[in-house]
Amino acid sequence: MGDPSAPSNGIQAGPDQGLAAVGGYSQTTLNGSSSQTQIEALPPVIDDFDHMINGEVKTFVNMSEEIGGLVAEQSAAVLRAFAAQRKFLIVTTKAKKPDIQSPVYMEILKELQSTMGAVNDIREANRASPLFTHLTTVSEGIAMLGWITVDPKPADYVTEVLDSAKFYGNRIIKEYKEKDRKQVEWVNAFYNIFKSLATYVKQHYATGVTWNNQSGIDPSEALQQVQSGQTPQSPPQQRPTSSAPPPPPPLPSFDGPPPPPPMPSNGAGSGTSSSDMGAVFDQISRGSAVTSGLRKVEKSEMTHKNPSLRANVPVPPAPTRSSSQTSLRSNSHPGKKPKPESMRTKKPPRKELDGNKWLIENYENHGQMLEINAAISHSILISRCTKTTIRVIGKANAISLDNCTQCSLVIDSLVSAVDVIKSPKFEMQVLGMLPTIMLDQVDGAAVYLSKDSMATEIFTSKCTGVNINLPGQSEEDDYEEKPLPEQLKSQVKNGVLVTEIVEHAG
Repeated sequence: MGDPSAPSNGIQAGPDQGLAAVGGYSQTTLNGSSSQTQIEALPPVIDDFDHMINGEVKTFVNMSEEIGGLVAEQSAAVLRAFAAQRKFLIVTTKAKKPDIQSPVYMEILKELQSTMGAVNDIREANRASPLFTHLTTVSEGIAMLGWITVDPKPADYVTEVLDSAKFYGNRIIKEYKEKDRKQVEWVNAFYNIFKSLATYVKQHYATGVTWNNQSGIDPSEALQQVQSGQTPQSPPQQRPTSSAPPPPPPLPSFDGPPPPPPMPSNGAGSGTSSSDMGAVFDQISRGSAVTSGLRKVEKSEMTHKNPSLRANVPVPPAPTRSSSQTSLRSNSHPGKKPKPESMRTKKPPRKELDGNKWLIENYENHGQMLEINAAISHSILISRCTKTTIRVIGKANAISLDNCTQCSLVIDSLVSAVDVIKSPKFEMQVLGMLPTIMLDQVDGAAVYLSKDSMATEIFTSKCTGVNINLPGQSEEDDYEEKPLPEQLKSQVKNGVLVTEIVEHAG
């Protein structure tokens, strides 16, 4: 791995969005009136990380910029998250390992957690986007950077997160494989980041993140050096020598906004279209003069009054349709309707822990409470269940409930969120802490929060009949029911569209 005590550089501004290839960094020491500059190489563990960012990560970012919009914005946040993890790894090469419960350790992780959260925030703020599946794929996959907190096999964790991202990414491949290959290549480019990261972790951190416990400095001092960029990027001006390699190029900034999406080009056909429509209106304005040049057909020439004429007239061949006309005609017919739920083949119930992910499916009228013993790294996916009560014991990472009816959920605590999609008559009780609840197309829901969850954020989209029950002042007091607003009023005020909740008096 090289000398882990070798100093490293912070991330500074540069012209490109990817990392410049870093061959070394400079360290300047002053001894009296004379100055001495020493150029040392980056540790191989950081150098290889730079190669991955300049390779697979930069390729993904470039393809995201081709798609543009929110996808490009989110990919820039992914790039910033990798830059934050690079800083974390530089600190580990310089410092002794702190207590993972200490404030300094949480401060070292702070920037990485913030940038990873920004990737997820883009998804949550754009749930109505037509590219929501794209945003969800990346949002699920960014958890791969959490490998630094996993031991003894962090590479396996990266692979498990890939499986979670594939749950959404494969939907994109299925939808676009016949329509837009660029979308498929974009998904595969994102998958390649996982493969490269897993290989990197196996090579350098097979049993977990290592620190410089032998000759390292204090963790807070190392963090301060990396954040302030104390180590200069280039040596002071002096005569070149054959023994010293040239200084490295400056590193780019990952804090700027992504480039704006390309503006739509002004089509040349707009003038032609307007002239064509002008000719049409000109013909219409002529009235009966339009038909003045037509010859009157005599009764003896009308085929519908003379059957003998119809027998002698050959049937003209059908005109050849272009591929676009054929596709439009084929698409004009309604698609095949899905079978009603009652006529579908019922699949057997499934409760399975697949790596780091619980899969709960196809339970119907389950008489007993279904218990899940979860760990902090577990994600729980519940789908196509009916009239089933599920109890999650322990602190899990996240829960997703999709296409379930009359299901109840009792949880202790979660790290991130409960996501409920198309699940009417849903009930949930929180016994511990829950940061976020997301409800999408839910008709009828009752959520019971605990006193530890008074700061829970609730996001709703196309939901009706949702009631939040808050605990009373004491344990003897009943829950207080608070309905979520459904009716909104929007109006323009001073050129700005303002939306307010409609309140009903009485």
